[in-house]
Amino acid sequence: MNITLDKQPNCKATLKVEIPADKVNGQRQSIVSKYAGQARVPGFRPGKAPVDVIEKRYQKQISEELNENLFNLAIDEAIQKEELKVLNYGAPRDLLASPDGGMAFTTELIMAPEVTLPEYKGIEVTIPSEDVPEEALEKQLKQLQERFADFEDITDRAAEMGDFAVIDYSSSIDGKPTEEVIGKSAGYIGGREGFWLKLDDQAFLPGFADEVVGMTPTESKDITITMPEDFPVTDLVGKEVVFATTIKELKTSILPELNDEFAGKLAPDKTFDEVKEMILENLQEERKRAIQNSKINQVVAALTASADFDLPEELVNQETQSQADSMVQRGMQSGMDEQAIASQEAEIFAHATNQAMNNLRINFILQEIAITEKLEVTDQELIGQISQMAAQRKQAPKKFIKELQRNGQIPSIRNNMLTSKAIDFVVSEAKVEVSEEADL
Repeated sequence: MNITLDKQPNCKATLKVEIPADKVNGQRQSIVSKYAGQARVPGFRPGKAPVDVIEKRYQKQISEELNENLFNLAIDEAIQKEELKVLNYGAPRDLLASPDGGMAFTTELIMAPEVTLPEYKGIEVTIPSEDVPEEALEKQLKQLQERFADFEDITDRAAEMGDFAVIDYSSSIDGKPTEEVIGKSAGYIGGREGFWLKLDDQAFLPGFADEVVGMTPTESKDITITMPEDFPVTDLVGKEVVFATTIKELKTSILPELNDEFAGKLAPDKTFDEVKEMILENLQEERKRAIQNSKINQVVAALTASADFDLPEELVNQETQSQADSMVQRGMQSGMDEQAIASQEAEIFAHATNQAMNNLRINFILQEIAITEKLEVTDQELIGQISQMAAQRKQAPKKFIKELQRNGQIPSIRNNMLTSKAIDFVVSEAKVEVSEEADL
């Protein structure tokens, strides 16, 4: 075959192939022989129909199979001859048959990027100590106390930071109900009755708790809040919203003592010291996972920052759409409406494109590292991973495997496992420094 490859930017290439007549005829004869041996033609015993009858009866099928076989043979030969890493290829075009029986065609290839690996051994990462800070244990215990807290009414003083206020409130903008102004539901911003509000800096909206401090039960007050720039309902961003607020009740929380009785509520038949040790062990495992994730994030950042190469445009577009869809879904789950999402379309796609390019770039880098280090995923490892996935989905492994095969997902699972091995290898080769100033 005569193969010509024209490489282009963005990992594209045009492949032109000329196939000599003898190879075309050889493939054709092989296909005709196969049909002749299997075809059932009326008036002839199976496998005994003349070749000219077979060719006439199955002309369309033979021609299609011949073109497909020649196309695949040409692609395979081009990949071997030119040492190509082809991700995908288009259908053949400009199909020409020469007078002597030869054939020629052109097709477009999507190539894997040419990756020049950065130095991936000895990447410097900084992590904190694996020891759980005392304040982390104290915070966990405080949260558990708050879950089992009792509440007492406050009747002899005004509200202070740390109290719980049970409030009724409604909101307005320029004297009109908020929902009337924006023409749609404002959710919890519109108003609530019997709303429990813990008075701290993180409560409700910035500055709201400060305005409640000093109020007493049954007292009413208009609280004006300028809605923050990051508020998810874009129609309200920057607007002054007035909350007509009434304190119905004011309460203080009474935390249970940290003793064996309290421990029994968390884990029957356990002492407080035993429960404390269990909590510490859980925090230790969480911290180890967080430190490992920190190592991975630092390694990934170092690899992507030191490697620059073209990416296939089609893959970037696909990954961008996937990232954008995920961002939109998360936005809707957090309370954003379609109008708010539409108003941020440009920002969403800009962020999604950046994330897509980072994802693809690190994936190609890790694949190249896996090749360089001769890492592989065995069939046994793949089956083990798929069996685990089937168990998580409560499906029979055989049925789950068939579903993956139908959807063409098994190569993707193997690739994910391979890139995981590659990143584990790079992390294991990293130069790790433990520092008290490092954070998680």
